[in-house]
Amino acid sequence: MNKREAAVSALTPRPERSALVVAPPGAGDGHWAGAPSAVAHDGTVHLAYRLRRPLGQGRGHAVVVARSTDGERFTPLLTIEKDELDCESLERPALVRTPEGAWRLYLSAATPGTKHWRVEVVEADDPAAFDVRNRRVTLPGDDKTGVKDPVIVRHDGLWHLWASCHPLADPAEADQMVTDYATSPDGLEWTWHGTALGRRPGAWDARGVRVSAVRFTPDGVLAAYDGRADAAQNYEERTGFAAGADPGALTALDGGPIASPHHGGGLRYLDVVPVTGGHRLYYEWTRPDGAHELRTELRIEPRA
Repeated sequence: MNKREAAVSALTPRPERSALVVAPPGAGDGHWAGAPSAVAHDGTVHLAYRLRRPLGQGRGHAVVVARSTDGERFTPLLTIEKDELDCESLERPALVRTPEGAWRLYLSAATPGTKHWRVEVVEADDPAAFDVRNRRVTLPGDDKTGVKDPVIVRHDGLWHLWASCHPLADPAEADQMVTDYATSPDGLEWTWHGTALGRRPGAWDARGVRVSAVRFTPDGVLAAYDGRADAAQNYEERTGFAAGADPGALTALDGGPIASPHHGGGLRYLDVVPVTGGHRLYYEWTRPDGAHELRTELRIEPRA
């Protein structure tokens, strides 16, 4: 096993070893807890995640920010409801700590009555103090493209972003997605550099790809991503891996996707958080009744 294969193996979810973090708000299809974004700092893990109800019952109705001392049992700090952002639905948030010690929460918001998505950001000194009345739009999208689900990493003095981008010309095709790459000096004003990871015709990710986590390595970057083969797998994406020498040019790695054995097979939004002695995985997966729950795994790094 080479270094890249070992790195992928270390990040590959093994749900039989996982623990429940957040249960869905209801049973059955359309009830989800997941889309996690986590930050480990000063002996704690802070986690932002999305709660969803079925279509017609609220969709992505809330984002929760929570805190834990063990990475598994979380205490909610605040809940942001979709109505506070004047949006139709919320999707995956991105929680980030700045070099100056402030906290940012990037929120993916659906524009009512359209297929358009935008990303807004709010900043606070503490994750319990986010006030969305002070938010600003950081990724507006446009009339041709919806933008959501950002993954944001600060590396070597530069902010890097990978976001899910959806075409809007034909509403029936708006579930398609690619991942575009952008950089920023401050994490607020972004310069786009094109598509970092695209769809592969005939493959398990032919309909859409969405980067969910990125780790910089000595050789470039290693990314986890969600993919789906067709429109029927919307909401039930599987997880794969991609890599590249350049963060703006990723190539899917060989190997089949990782899926839940239950119902629609969804296993998505994998996030990876370094913790003392190793790292934690957080992800959303489909349970037997079709609801989605948020789970975690602790991975201990082998000693040299």
